[in-house]
Amino acid sequence: MDRVTRSQASVPPLQAPIRPPGGDTLRWVEQCLGPGAEVKMVRPLAGGTWHVNHALLVESRSGSVHRLVLRRWADRDRAATEPEFSPEREIAALALLAGCPIPTPELVAADPAGAYCDAPALLITRLIGHPPGPGADELSEYLIQLAAALLAVHSLSGAATMPPYVPYNRLNVRLPPKHAVRAGLWEQAFELAARPAPEAAPRFIHRDYQPGNTLWSYGRLTGVVDWSAASYGPIAVDIAQMRWSLALRYGPAVADRFLDAFDRVSGGYVHDPYWDLRSVVDLLPEQDGRILDRSLVAPLEDYLTGPLARLGAATGRVREP
Repeated sequence: MDRVTRSQASVPPLQAPIRPPGGDTLRWVEQCLGPGAEVKMVRPLAGGTWHVNHALLVESRSGSVHRLVLRRWADRDRAATEPEFSPEREIAALALLAGCPIPTPELVAADPAGAYCDAPALLITRLIGHPPGPGADELSEYLIQLAAALLAVHSLSGAATMPPYVPYNRLNVRLPPKHAVRAGLWEQAFELAARPAPEAAPRFIHRDYQPGNTLWSYGRLTGVVDWSAASYGPIAVDIAQMRWSLALRYGPAVADRFLDAFDRVSGGYVHDPYWDLRSVVDLLPEQDGRILDRSLVAPLEDYLTGPLARLGAATGRVREP
């Protein structure tokens, strides 16, 4: 996907290679579709750091053509040891999403241990559409659709079966990015994000909700993808994630317009800027927050000024950065 995620915003310890699936993996795919099925096309999908995704066309013996995505966890060791990264987490999310009115991938087959494939893998349906481009033709309608999709996600039943939301960065190390120009902004963000989180009823959340994880066709939202971080937590996490993502693409004013759009479609929503700060500091690797893509630092600093001012005024902790 064309996106910036937490792992892509920083330099990961191991970049997943975009390697094609091996023969054993493709044979597993064919077996999942029944005797006589044949993989006709394999095409890599852009984006992803810890996952390797390929679009597949598989023809069954009857001649039916299946549009699928083969999603592999390239770092096998990490998939086996980190709950935040496990294929089982996405399997559970897709099961709950079967009752969601917005288009989401459906699970076709799974090899979570990598017993048949060259890595732990999921075979899922491929939705129509493409990620949004650098600009949206009808920005107001675009924001409304992004906001409305969250209502369906957050209302799913059975959410308590998902792993609970846990911040990525526990703030044990509070170093601003290496290329920070306004280090004081980051120091304030660390201080305010370290406060106890505001109380909020937990719901089913995407946890990585941003434009690059949405699909569009002729100006309409056609799907929401990449549910590997889905959790049981405050809905503000999804809203804050989308806000900084929109700020990087279009500027902080559009992030505020998204908040207004969500307030309208939800019938009233009060957003605590704490979650905006928490979402940004979670981009910094816990072991050394200085490793952040240089091109993102200045736009994130511009964005931070808004929630810092709002939250600082509420807590009486405003100071010059």
